[in-house]
Amino acid sequence: MIPIQYIEEIKVSAGDLDELHHVNNVVYLKWVQLVAENHWRSAVCQTIQDQYIWVVLSHFIQYHKPAVLDDHLTLLTYVGEFEGVRSIRYVKIKRGMELIAEAKTEWCMLDAVTKRPRRVTDEVSKWFFKN
Repeated sequence: MIPIQYIEEIKVSAGDLDELHHVNNVVYLKWVQLVAENHWRSAVCQTIQDQYIWVVLSHFIQYHKPAVLDDHLTLLTYVGEFEGVRSIRYVKIKRGMELIAEAKTEWCMLDAVTKRPRRVTDEVSKWFFKN
């Protein structure tokens, strides 16, 4: 099965910068979470969104090049796999063809009402892969 990619475009603003005038590492983390949440909302129907929520178990971000004010960046994300209650999601942040940063995040799916972990079913995973 082939992961379905989700893409967003952003422009670096002054509030994204640190004292070195590069995008702050906390901002990259914010973008990783934002693009994942937006992918979830755009991919699955409202009924599924109402039944499940996701929490982060871990983030790994590797920085390759600095991004600076007014850079136009592409955030590309996809789910690599589902296993039990967990999901492994990948994010690539690019400036044109240049890889700026990449992330691997492990998420856990929860029942929206009980807040207990729920196994990712085919009903959920089908929205993120094509045959």
